[in-house]
Amino acid sequence: MSAPDMSAPDPIRVYVDADACPVKDEVFRVAGRYGLHVFVVSNGFLNLPREPWIERVIVGDTFDAADDWIAERASPGAVVITADVPLASRCVKAGGVALSPTGKAFTDASVGMALATRNLMQELREAGAITGGPKPFSKSDRSAFLGALDRAIVRLRRERGIR
Repeated sequence: MSAPDMSAPDPIRVYVDADACPVKDEVFRVAGRYGLHVFVVSNGFLNLPREPWIERVIVGDTFDAADDWIAERASPGAVVITADVPLASRCVKAGGVALSPTGKAFTDASVGMALATRNLMQELREAGAITGGPKPFSKSDRSAFLGALDRAIVRLRRERGIR
């Protein structure tokens, strides 16, 4: 019996910040095509497909419990699906890939601006200057997400020498 290859990179894993994620089915479709393990992290029970590569993770109902669970596991090779900018920032800093459900890739360069914009919008909402929410999720958002997820996985596979 040979020793495990310690130089082999960690496998690509997908983490979904799932409580309000509108693209879970798209994640399952793409991850299934590439044979990736998906962790669906939420504060409560979600109905998920029964596949051995889809793992339901129910965390406590404390503030940021799902974010903390995901951030603790984010590393190079992790793909995190979240609309939560602070979580995306934590994952990018850990070397993971973070994508929003609209297909926006968070990077070292963009996450700082995204955090600043988020904080400004929060202040404006609290002051009553903004009363509406984000625009409705659209077919083009779904399509952009599918493309971004596929590109991220292909890039990670290429970096790891996976065919």
